[in-house]
Amino acid sequence: MGNAHHHNNDHKHDHNHASDGHGHAHGHGHNHFHSHSVDAKNEGRMLLAAALTGTFMVVEVVGGLISGSLALLADAGHMLTDFIALSMAWVAFRMARRPADWRRTFGFDRLSILVAFVNGLSLFFIAGMIVFEAAKRLGHDHQVMGLPMLAVAVVGLCVNIVVFLILISGDKENLNIRAASLHVMGDLLGSVAAIIAALIIYLTGWMQADLIMSVLVAVIILRSAWYVVKESAHILLEGAPESLDRRAISADMHEQFPQITTVDHIHAWSISQERPMVTLEAHIKPDADIEETAKAIKARLTERFGVKHATVEVTKSP
Repeated sequence: MGNAHHHNNDHKHDHNHASDGHGHAHGHGHNHFHSHSVDAKNEGRMLLAAALTGTFMVVEVVGGLISGSLALLADAGHMLTDFIALSMAWVAFRMARRPADWRRTFGFDRLSILVAFVNGLSLFFIAGMIVFEAAKRLGHDHQVMGLPMLAVAVVGLCVNIVVFLILISGDKENLNIRAASLHVMGDLLGSVAAIIAALIIYLTGWMQADLIMSVLVAVIILRSAWYVVKESAHILLEGAPESLDRRAISADMHEQFPQITTVDHIHAWSISQERPMVTLEAHIKPDADIEETAKAIKARLTERFGVKHATVEVTKSP
């Protein structure tokens, strides 16, 4: 039985081997570009965002201690995890620029997904800490200075808006950027909650507003955490990207190539959001050309499904 293996494995060279005496043909197409969508702009944005977040975190801790506001301290705690998350994301971008080697044949692309997953888990932890502290304060008298709290919260809102705008101007499809943006969005909404609580306390003297808004911040954080953990875990577990339904791939192959009799062993996953991968086996009619069909399938996977890394095996049906 004739067969061909066609790989698009990202290495900027091509190998085409003619059929041997046993009727086997192998075609390998590699185009490894190593750009990984990790550019200096994303890296620079992440570093600037981390610096701004870390600086204001210190201001917010001081403001929370002076005013006695749990909402401010909760937001500062969130900003601490944000600072760590943004710093880790920056390191991940730096590491992802390293080329692949014999031990890590895909380089460090997956590191950014791992960082996003850890960031998501850290959000669950900080939300739990906020709720725990609010529960401890519930039923106990605590004084909050509304005016200092309001001033710090307003400045915090401005800083978070700037950081958020810096991040969303980057690659919106990158999960690391999205995870960092969600962290900062939680901070931004936390600042809004702190402003509302400060206004209520300053105008009415109702101190419980501080606790209520701190719990609201925790709920916002939990929602962000769920989406980040869900998406990053899906990639880490080798789940198929949403755009790569193997049923759709099979149907498209049959529609585009009349010489194909069956398509099976379709596996789709991704190293990162930018690097989807597919392997499949196609069986073709006895009179069809193995090598040309393998090349055509690979080209179709790139054109229709955006897959630049594919391993395709073609065999002739008996």
